[in-house]
Amino acid sequence: MANTQPILHPVILSGGSGTRLWPLSRSDLPKQLLPLLGEATLLQQTAARVDDGTLFAGPLVICNEEHRFLVAEQLRVRGIRPAAIVLEPVGRNTAPAVAVAAMLIARGAPEGVMLVLPSDHHIADLAAFRTALATAAAAARAGDLALFGIRPAGPESGYGYIVQGAPASAEGSFAVARFVEKPARGDAEALLAAGGAWWNSGIFVFRVDRYLAELQRLQPAIAAAAAAALSGGSGDLEFLRLQRGPFAASPALSVDHAVLEHTTQATVVPVDMGWSDLGSWSSLWELSPKDASGNVLVGDALQVDARNCYVRADKRLVAILGIDGINVIDTDDALIVMAQDRAQDVKRVVDLLAARGRPEVKSHTRTYRPWGYYETIDLGTRHQVKHIQVKEGGKLSLQMHHHRAEHWIVVSGTARVTCGEEERLLRENESIYIPLGQRHRLENPGRIPLDLIEVQTGSYLGEDDIVRFEDTYGRA
Repeated sequence: MANTQPILHPVILSGGSGTRLWPLSRSDLPKQLLPLLGEATLLQQTAARVDDGTLFAGPLVICNEEHRFLVAEQLRVRGIRPAAIVLEPVGRNTAPAVAVAAMLIARGAPEGVMLVLPSDHHIADLAAFRTALATAAAAARAGDLALFGIRPAGPESGYGYIVQGAPASAEGSFAVARFVEKPARGDAEALLAAGGAWWNSGIFVFRVDRYLAELQRLQPAIAAAAAAALSGGSGDLEFLRLQRGPFAASPALSVDHAVLEHTTQATVVPVDMGWSDLGSWSSLWELSPKDASGNVLVGDALQVDARNCYVRADKRLVAILGIDGINVIDTDDALIVMAQDRAQDVKRVVDLLAARGRPEVKSHTRTYRPWGYYETIDLGTRHQVKHIQVKEGGKLSLQMHHHRAEHWIVVSGTARVTCGEEERLLRENESIYIPLGQRHRLENPGRIPLDLIEVQTGSYLGEDDIVRFEDTYGRA
């Protein structure tokens, strides 16, 4: 894509929960924050596609406030500097989020062109993506609201379709004749047979003033809520926190339903770029390298006389024998076995677990914090054993507990420990006891991660038994 035009403003939406990839994807650690294809997470791969200062401004990322430190850290380790990380206090679908992004971009570029990207998609052909983007940007600069339409690989009923009309303002773009929302298989087959029908990718290219004008005309309540949430927002470390009340009051609509299905300015740019929304375990099987029998084995897994299976073994050995077309996903605390053709139904399992109040819907045994992570090794009625890792320079809050005492043993690295009025440096194999009710803090002053074992004892071991006095990360 030539760089003679003004740069584009990427907006990365990172608010999804990815329930169809349970048990790996959970609400505390959704699929966009996981390395599902390669070493980089899906968020990192998405940000890398627009990490070119000759073509793009820094990405504006919109995410759930619970994921803010993970998002910031994942961008930092890849050397990507965002224009802003905006925190949604509640999920209200994509139209309000994109409105906030457009308003922010408009402050510095009133007619700037924004590229809206979901954070959890896979794109194999970057050259095709860039070519389509050049067409979409030209259409957007002419005033159109452009969408990427994906060449269908088959009559998939899990996607929405865009039916093209006459050629539009930019060569290679077409007016949108109509949208078809997740048709039945027979209807999808008819769309493909008629031609000119494309999967709706959820990737958009708009001029910010055009999107905001159409939003104001079609959905004034969303526009007003987004403006109020932004004007009432506040800085929080490196984040922009939207005001909760106005944002929560916004109608919860997608960009498609709020604007694109009602405007006369929508155009589609067809593209074949190796796209997938990674919406199921079967889609990961399709995209991953396979052995001679069609199996994908990730982690400590082996197969004997099995065919066309996807196995992911994160914690222990998983062996499969004599089966065909099965997905097996084994994580630290949950295992699911499903037929390939039922992979889209994983959400039914998640809904059942949620109805029963099971914690496996929300989190893994490893929990990430801005300073590092902890994971539970053993949990009893009056004791808990954790592995804690504190990243270089990480610092836990100055805190105390009403109901538990703690014993810390350094495994590797160096710990700076505050216990009451005393401050000590602990090295490998050294330990310290933190009495119940004692103010304390743990820091890593070193240049390598600090690993330690924590043994908690007491009448109550919940994470809400923390009284914070000081916190580097602004947590209450």
